[in-house]
Parts: sequence; C-alpha cells; structure tokens
Amino acid sequence: MPLRKHFPVLFRNIELRVADLRSCSGFDLAAATNEVAMAAFFLWIILFILCWPIALLALVLYPIVWLLTLPFRIVGIAVHGILGLFSAMFMLPIRLLRGPRAI
Repeated sequence: MPLRKHFPVLFRNIELRVADLRSCSGFDLAAATNEVAMAAFFLWIILFILCWPIALLALVLYPIVWLLTLPFRIVGIAVHGILGLFSAMFMLPIRLLRGPRAI
C-alpha cells in the first residue's frame, strides 16, 4: 500500500516545504544541509534498531561508495562549469543589447 494513502498530511507538508524552498530566494543551504544530515542520522538509528548488521554494513560501505563516486562528481563539476561558460558566452550579446541596467 502506498505511504501517501496512509500519511497524506506528511506528504502534503513535504510538498509544501519543497515548494517554499524553490520559491524563496534567500535559501539557507547550511540549515538545509544540517536538516538532511539529521534526517539521515535518524534513519540510520532506525535501521540500526531494526536490523543492526545491515546498519553496520552501510556504515562500513558508505566511505567506499563515496570514493567510487568521487570521479563522477568531479566530472559533473567540470561539465557544469563548461555549460555555464557557454551559457555566459551565448547570453552576453543579448545582455549588451539590453543596455547598462542588464549587465
């Protein structure tokens, strides 16, 4: 059975929070990171209570998986930079044609 059916208020609150985060311009990344870390810790505690061998295995495997995905993160950062450069080069003439307030 879907969780959304049993906990509609929880999912509605999550959807509202995501919409608020997307709409606000002063998004506090540090606070969001702390909330995610706390949620991950509580989920790990629940997993540890329910099935401690899997929780310990996850604790051991997490750094290995992080090291394996590190090259993909580096490539992602490089691709994001290149695409940002191309976007800036493409948009520069348009920004110049708008006038001094657009720059």
